[in-house]
Amino acid sequence: MQQFLQQFLYNPKNPLLFSSGFFVYYFTAFIALYYKFQHNYKARTWLFCFFSLYFFYKASGAFVLLVVASAIVDFFLGNLIYQVPSKPTKKVLLIIGIIFNLGILTAFKYSNFFIEIVNAFLQQKISPLHILLPAGISFYTFESISYMVDVYRRKILPARRFADYLLFLSFFPKLVMGPIVRASDFLPQISKPYFVSKEQFSSGFFLIVTGLFKKLIISDYISANLVNFVFDDPSKYTGIECLTAMYGFAVVIYCDFSGYSSIAIGLAKWLGFNIPENFNEPYKSQNITAFWQRWHISLSSWLKDYLYIPLGGNRKGEFRKYINLFITMLLGGLWHGANVTFVVWGAMHGVALGVHKLFSSKSQKVLKETKDSLSYKLLSVFFTFHFVCISWIFFRADSLQAVSQFFKQLKYNFKYSHFNLFWQNYNHVVLMIILGMALHVAPKKITEKINEALKKEGLLGYVLLFGLFIILLALFKSAEPIMPIYLQF
Repeated sequence: MQQFLQQFLYNPKNPLLFSSGFFVYYFTAFIALYYKFQHNYKARTWLFCFFSLYFFYKASGAFVLLVVASAIVDFFLGNLIYQVPSKPTKKVLLIIGIIFNLGILTAFKYSNFFIEIVNAFLQQKISPLHILLPAGISFYTFESISYMVDVYRRKILPARRFADYLLFLSFFPKLVMGPIVRASDFLPQISKPYFVSKEQFSSGFFLIVTGLFKKLIISDYISANLVNFVFDDPSKYTGIECLTAMYGFAVVIYCDFSGYSSIAIGLAKWLGFNIPENFNEPYKSQNITAFWQRWHISLSSWLKDYLYIPLGGNRKGEFRKYINLFITMLLGGLWHGANVTFVVWGAMHGVALGVHKLFSSKSQKVLKETKDSLSYKLLSVFFTFHFVCISWIFFRADSLQAVSQFFKQLKYNFKYSHFNLFWQNYNHVVLMIILGMALHVAPKKITEKINEALKKEGLLGYVLLFGLFIILLALFKSAEPIMPIYLQF
């Protein structure tokens, strides 16, 4: 009995995720109750809040209290910002709200980073703090800030019921790893009658299954069989292994995060909510600007609207535009983690965005006809993809020393005589990488046709697709569970 009850308590070694076995029971119980109270708006909202908070408790333990505390402060500050007539007072309240939310994020995520900086520059020996990072804190912090800023700008009305705001912040499909959802998109949907069309159910099912496939089969397989141990110590592996790990990680991070986003969007559809798309074939991008319009769309649009534009955007001259771009991407890199490697990664993208903007403005007339040619487009995709892949090395590596070692292996230990042995050991991994890229570049029309066929087949189609997924999972699932990459952010 005690062992049975332990299943309902938080286990730091086995946090609740969409891919967890416990999630099936959790979601079944939730759907049964949610359907029962579907026509009772208030009961339905509070039920959703309870299950969302319980989900977060199972994923992050006592840190669930931070979500509740943030919801209480943001709800009352948001209403005060809207109600007070004085603009200076509104601004003071907004600043208090931003400081509160960023203060919590900074305390948990960046305290040791600042201690390292102090130790390095002031020759101090301050011991690092033993602080655990709450899951999802970067995501719901940005949602909180965008809510208060939008209320201040009079773009939205504040939430009138605390339960509505608590649900917005704690909505379990997106709570732990996003997407970052705007209050303007989410709050109006809460009071709508619960209804899931055949189209919503079908597309939701397809998103969930394909998301699980990308995460549990493609991403986890490549991670467990190549990427993780190469990046743990690049000095032990040949240049060919390091190069393949670079391409492998490009597939891993896409399948991992876009897979989780697809599951979140699919679950939301089943619950009657629409969450905006978070990925749109990013590796097909012809330039770095297009890449950031297609990759982690909810974050890139947030950085644009709540950081780049408030910094001045492109309104204060060419030079300031490039500085603002660089600062935005630098802080975007730091958002991912308190490590100098993330800062360098963000700086690389900031410089690349500036170079692309400058190149586009100077070459618009010269390359007007060339830009439409197939060869130019293919070369543009090739160079953009490889810049992104190289920058992923900084993103994935634990330190700049590991990055240096990685490039050293590529430069000095890349021997074609190693290829035969490499292929014998890793041909299955290479094929999985190729499969991941093939699924990524496949035309959207193919997935649309599969989804349409699934809807026509009904229950039989759902059973066959899910059965195929289970078979593939049994064949390729890694022995040890691999935590999603963005869980650490």
